[in-house]
Amino acid sequence: MKPMLAIVGGFLGAGKTTLILSAARLLGQRGLRVAAILNDQGDDLVDTHYAGAMGLACDQVTGGCFCCRFPDLVEAAGRLAEYRPDVIFAEAVGSCTDIVATTLRPLLRDHGDRFRIAPLTVVLHPQPAFDDPDLDFLYRNQLAEADLLFERGHSVAAWLDRLLSGSIAAGARTLDIDYARYAEAEAALAWLNARVTAEAEPPISAAMLVGPLLDRLEARIRIVHLKLYTESDAGYLKAALTGNGRDPAIEGALDASPSGRHDILLNLRALADPESLRAIVEREFAALPARLAWRKVQCFRPSPPVPYQRLGA
Repeated sequence: MKPMLAIVGGFLGAGKTTLILSAARLLGQRGLRVAAILNDQGDDLVDTHYAGAMGLACDQVTGGCFCCRFPDLVEAAGRLAEYRPDVIFAEAVGSCTDIVATTLRPLLRDHGDRFRIAPLTVVLHPQPAFDDPDLDFLYRNQLAEADLLFERGHSVAAWLDRLLSGSIAAGARTLDIDYARYAEAEAALAWLNARVTAEAEPPISAAMLVGPLLDRLEARIRIVHLKLYTESDAGYLKAALTGNGRDPAIEGALDASPSGRHDILLNLRALADPESLRAIVEREFAALPARLAWRKVQCFRPSPPVPYQRLGA
């Protein structure tokens, strides 16, 4: 049988990756094979590393959203199809919208012979409204085109049953969206991806190393979404923040033993200009009790979205 290709959208920090990983566990218990495609404007993703660490077969589309990188999405799905999955989840960039016209409908038209195209799921953000007009614009448009909505805390099993049932039409709603306004809204965000190796002497635990770092970043940056993943010989630690003043979501070895080497990957989306954001991040990392080696840094505003194709109503 053809694998189902299920796109999951929703705003930055809504919980898309968490939903996909939970769904993968449940489907695995049902004897089904699952894979995932992660998507981002940058090219070094916490989600890809974390999903792989959880044992999920995964690929990624980087450098733009599915709408602008549509051939890359199809190629990634084709590579994952070699694993013979029953379901391939595809997690859209958290600032992306107009997915139905630019991604679902082209998939239905041109690739229905290879994949069963699922209805578009949009994950509701825990923050019901945004006081920033750019963030609000993006989120409202995401909700408006959803075939299915998922709210954190609701039954993942029930959502899966609806998703897999075939009773809900895929891509039923298209947007009448102003692309100039869309580009303006995305450009309000600065995106930073950084990979850093920290050598600590004496050794220090991951929690003691990155906990104060997160506190300092939160005090100086208007965070929209932050994900940090660190690995050492004592295990991994993943932390996520969905805004200032919110409790971080922590997974992994909080009580891990001290280590001398920590490989840190940071994905940060903020309401800031890229130059200022990078300067703040570099300054706060420099305050760590460790010798740093910066492996890679990207900091930019997203380019205006230019869909590969668009099939409206």
